[in-house]
Amino acid sequence: MAATPRKNRTARRILAAGAGLVTVGALVAAMPSAGAAGDRFGGGHGHGHGKGQGRLVDVQLLSFNDLHGNLEPPTGSAGRLTRLKPDGTSETVEGVGGVEYLATHLRQARKGNRYSVTAAAGDMIGASPLVSGLFHDEPTIEALNKLELDVTSVGNHEFDEGARELARIQNGGCHPVEGCFVKGKKFKGADFPYLAANVTNEKSGRPLLDPYFVWERDGVRIGFIGVTLEGTANIVSAEGIKGLKFGDEVETINKYAKVLERKGVKSIVALLHEGGLPASGAYNYDCDSPGPGNGVSGPIVDIAKNVSPQVDALVTGHTHQAYACTIPDPAGKPRTVTSAASFGRLYTDTTLTYDRRTDDIVRTAVASANHVVTRDVKPAKDMSKLIDRWKTLAAPIANRPVGHISADIENPLDAQVYEKPLGDLIADAQLEGMAPADKGGAQLALMNPGGIRAPLTRKASGSEGDGVVTYGEAYTVQPFTNMMTAVDLTGAQLVTTLQQQVSGANLASPKILQVSRGFTYTLDMTKTGADRIVVGSVRLNGEPIDPAKTYRVAMNEFLSGGGDGFAVLKEHRNKLVGASDLDMFTAYLTAHSSASAPLPVPAADRITVIK
Repeated sequence: MAATPRKNRTARRILAAGAGLVTVGALVAAMPSAGAAGDRFGGGHGHGHGKGQGRLVDVQLLSFNDLHGNLEPPTGSAGRLTRLKPDGTSETVEGVGGVEYLATHLRQARKGNRYSVTAAAGDMIGASPLVSGLFHDEPTIEALNKLELDVTSVGNHEFDEGARELARIQNGGCHPVEGCFVKGKKFKGADFPYLAANVTNEKSGRPLLDPYFVWERDGVRIGFIGVTLEGTANIVSAEGIKGLKFGDEVETINKYAKVLERKGVKSIVALLHEGGLPASGAYNYDCDSPGPGNGVSGPIVDIAKNVSPQVDALVTGHTHQAYACTIPDPAGKPRTVTSAASFGRLYTDTTLTYDRRTDDIVRTAVASANHVVTRDVKPAKDMSKLIDRWKTLAAPIANRPVGHISADIENPLDAQVYEKPLGDLIADAQLEGMAPADKGGAQLALMNPGGIRAPLTRKASGSEGDGVVTYGEAYTVQPFTNMMTAVDLTGAQLVTTLQQQVSGANLASPKILQVSRGFTYTLDMTKTGADRIVVGSVRLNGEPIDPAKTYRVAMNEFLSGGGDGFAVLKEHRNKLVGASDLDMFTAYLTAHSSASAPLPVPAADRITVIK
């Protein structure tokens, strides 16, 4: 069938999560039964040309993940990739990403493909640079509409501003506080469905958003089930998700695979905002060597091995890694599992061979590869105009100088780089802001690595000049505007905090906190779990940490609330709330740098790592 109108907006809503969901309240009126997304959104774009004839049809699945509102080309380490060369050595690929170029690459890839569907695996918005974040990510949704995205799962960052704001992102309407950003123009919302099969109302059990979507063209039907990671509640602000439950990924996907099967949809793709860690950071690394899926680890492996064989492929995200693997399903058959890094630097092109006789995917014929979003193609004019329009609105705030740097201060995306120069700088800024007696009396600061979203790059992003840090660039580094706190922790609790970096919820994917000057310790990665922290090495200003002594520790409210699996931090006492992390960061840059004396790159020598 031909593509039908893609959306009946008046029929959509996000379910209220009950009286306890303060940020949502009573959201919109009645919603059709969960799972009817394919009826309301129509059959997808059906890009390309030609006729679907014969028993076997090749369906092109284009996918990406973790865009995080990166409309402009990302800079520094955020704008590069690593590639393996034929001789086994690696090389750096500079200057990749940017939605203007992503659009061109996707449009070129679709040419000649009558059966082409574009999907994403969450975190399209949230933790975004200023040109999108300042406007509550309306620019990114507008760009994704132009990009002709067919469907995406939610990710944890879709909940950064709470469920009520996610409802507005899906359904449209001007911001409840700031109103319409463009005079006389109402934000229309997403033209594609956000899927959240495992996000439910705690009381009713009903999904917050549609759990699945069915794409159809000429009788070819593919069902998409969208989930976010079960641990989402541990990595977002608790206030915005009150009354919501985040269910088990495998149980949820298997449940809706059966629902789709009963509806006659036998070809199924899971969009899963959870991922893995390949043994190599190179985007073209063969993670099926020496055997299927042997070159990737992390949560996605167990998930993939337990998701029903009814599901034909998994498009994943969250870890910002690149891979295209085949991990065996519960029946032992190979199944494609992909991820396209982050920030629009890659896209994945997967061929799903559809059998019209069985209405299912021929698994042995599935082929998938990641492709670089290079900038040697013509940028898409409609995207360039969109970016320029929003940049003009943001310019009075974005272009204000706040500091100077002598060289790039990096935030390496490599999961094996535990201490980051930019992490040290931010932790120092937070310590300085909270150290005065009337500001909290902090003795050290801890910064969650996921809260650092981009490097500081010396090369000018506009007309400000090389080495100048603008407010917009600082905002891109710290876009959450978390309020800072100073709290009491015992020395024993501090050591437990360090141990929770590499154990419990963080065992598979360590979350190494960035620490302020004077706080040092040894991380022994040859050991496992909590034993990786060499307790006797933990020192503050050269003195061993006393388990019985109380220390004043600066951290943002996300961490002091136990975020990122640091449950012990919720046991703090005597909390004092200060200014925002962004305000402290910009104040530090201004106070410690000038055109004649730019800020040097921190040495990143506070955590000694044994590998």
